[in-house]
Amino acid sequence: MRLLVWGTAILAYVCSVVGRSALAATGPVAAERFDVSAGVLSLLAVLSLAVYAALQIPAGMLVDRFGPRRLVAGGAVLVAVGQVLLAVAPSFPVAVIGRVLAGAGDAVMFVSVLRLVPTWFAPRRVPVVNQLSGILGQFGQAVSAIPLAGLVVSSGWTAAYLVAGGATGLVAVAAALIVRPGPLGVAGPADEGRMREVAATPGARLGFWCHFASPFSANVFGLLWGFPFLTAGEGVPVGPARVLTSGVVLVTILFGPLFGLLSGRFPHHRVALIAGSVLAQALAWSVVLAWPGPAPVALLVVLVVVVASGGSASLVAFDVARSAVPPGSIGRASGMTNVGGFVSSLLVVALVGVLLDLQGAGSPAAWSPDVFRVAMAVHVPVLLLGLVGMVLSRRRTLRDDSSRVPVGASARAT
Repeated sequence: MRLLVWGTAILAYVCSVVGRSALAATGPVAAERFDVSAGVLSLLAVLSLAVYAALQIPAGMLVDRFGPRRLVAGGAVLVAVGQVLLAVAPSFPVAVIGRVLAGAGDAVMFVSVLRLVPTWFAPRRVPVVNQLSGILGQFGQAVSAIPLAGLVVSSGWTAAYLVAGGATGLVAVAAALIVRPGPLGVAGPADEGRMREVAATPGARLGFWCHFASPFSANVFGLLWGFPFLTAGEGVPVGPARVLTSGVVLVTILFGPLFGLLSGRFPHHRVALIAGSVLAQALAWSVVLAWPGPAPVALLVVLVVVVASGGSASLVAFDVARSAVPPGSIGRASGMTNVGGFVSSLLVVALVGVLLDLQGAGSPAAWSPDVFRVAMAVHVPVLLLGLVGMVLSRRRTLRDDSSRVPVGASARAT
């Protein structure tokens, strides 16, 4: 039963990620369809992320109060409606409304899954199951990069997005019928910790910065700019570029269980595990962008692998935050943590578009290796900013004994 419930919630999460990342592989088509520049196109992608980030804390509060079944089913309905609106949008403003609805539905999905998992799985299994949840959910990026993009080419924009919306609607019905809390009942009272108290917990703030620093490169790569960067910026043919873009998800499948096992077995080293991924990402971006001429394919593969590690590392951030709060506040702590990665993702997605526009490369026809190198270089300072936030928050956490459980203190708390 637990696999059926968990699997249905994950399927809804996959559909929400399809809605989130659909513009990554269909961005050039969207630019032509709505006749917008690169900066405006990035706004369309950023808008969904902005809604997602803005609703994370309310989503955490709602899932603590109402439970995961209502939020998973309701979120899927919003994503479905958003996809349908995007399919039939006669103008850019209508497309904006569709993205807002899709972002709102997506916002509640992962925090609901994180709230659901501890009610069905033993505490020692939770870090691994959370990793698997993130891995399986991110298959939505692969669906966007290959089947959805292929359907746009073969059947047209409207038909492709109507199919995506219809499939998500069916999943919403399944979630309403199947998803429910499990028998372990780790979810405490909804008022066990107010949002202000959770936000004041050093371990929860550390979780925020860990999530701010680690996943945004993977999100930016999959949400919008990875495919154009590879094709226009590095001269990679379309077919291999699609493989590399979806490869972020595929590599995460390999990293996820390993990060989950390490998080459960070595809880005191969780922050170091995340920091290692962040440093590796900064180094990989620096080498690729400084390479004279197009980077070798092998180096781009390394970049994809390192970027993918950030997605797995970001899920460890939820273990950091979860071990610092009472069970009844897991949703709030998860929502606060999740804000971090999507604030950084939103920031970088927008900055890449703005930097392209400032260089006179506002349309796909003007994209070139030089302009993409300047635009994508924004990854490095944001990675370093996140790392500084992690270091400072870690120091405060070590000095403060007020947390209920020290960060990563025991397997029982994980």
